[in-house]
Amino acid sequence: MAGQLGFPANEHKQIIKPQPLKKGDTIGIVAPASAVPDPERVKEFVSFLESKGYKVMIGEHVFERFGYLAGTDEQRASDINKMFENPEVKAIIAARGGWGGARLLELIDYELIKNNPKIIMGYSDVTSLLLGINHKTDLITFHGPVGISDWNKFTLKNFTKLAIKNKTIKLKGHKKDEEDLEKGRFMINGGKATGKLYGGNLTVLCTMIGSEYLPDFSGSILLIEDVGERVYKVDRYLVQLKLAGVLDKVAGIVFSSCNSCDPEEIPEKGFSLKQILQQNIEPLGIPAFFGTMIGHIDEQYTLPIGMEVEINADKGKIKLLEHALKD
Repeated sequence: MAGQLGFPANEHKQIIKPQPLKKGDTIGIVAPASAVPDPERVKEFVSFLESKGYKVMIGEHVFERFGYLAGTDEQRASDINKMFENPEVKAIIAARGGWGGARLLELIDYELIKNNPKIIMGYSDVTSLLLGINHKTDLITFHGPVGISDWNKFTLKNFTKLAIKNKTIKLKGHKKDEEDLEKGRFMINGGKATGKLYGGNLTVLCTMIGSEYLPDFSGSILLIEDVGERVYKVDRYLVQLKLAGVLDKVAGIVFSSCNSCDPEEIPEKGFSLKQILQQNIEPLGIPAFFGTMIGHIDEQYTLPIGMEVEINADKGKIKLLEHALKD
């Protein structure tokens, strides 16, 4: 039976955790959304993974093009289903985001996934798959770098902590610098909150409202990020979340980053991003902060979607309350 406001009720009881990665495991690469603009970048990622001791399997249609997509919906969904079906593949990483993941939600074999749990990771447009798969199967999914991300020391270290070493990590936000929103942090409402972590890209999340692929946000921690959106559009999306009942359900909010989210050209005729966040989130009276290394930035944390976390809005911290993978 569906829950209130169009969100399916929480019918699942037991979360499913995938196995940690280990050297020698096979990592599958899929392209669930936009076409890969430069195949060489994917090949560089393959070489990078191999240099770290992993085997790599590239999805059959990763380098296909169907308009602006990496193949037809059926081809892209088939690659995902086959990666979950293949017992040799222990983790699946999206080559890139863009747009197109939500078009696959009705084509994914959720029963297959539930019976063959493994790490699946990405961000941006991959948000739709992370949320849909988690909701339909209770499998913990991973918000983290894609294949063409900058796998720098910071990003690799934090991916390793979560996906290989299976640590219950504590993530720190940016240093306080309210003048630089791409590297700064500010508190919207103080305090601590705990709940299951849901969310991802703000724009993609809003396109899923009213569908059967979103979780019940009651008591959750909402993670949101975006890139290249004008401030009035961020305002529009937050209002949509409010009108859909999402913001009134959550226990806390982390707006991690919004790179190149520019205000109006004439400041006195518009609002800053900080003002828009304060206007939409501050009245909720729940712990909330802006500014941490998640999203469209070079140095990224990896985070488990569907896992219990605690946030400290005063200090800009996120703490995992249990292991994201099987012990």
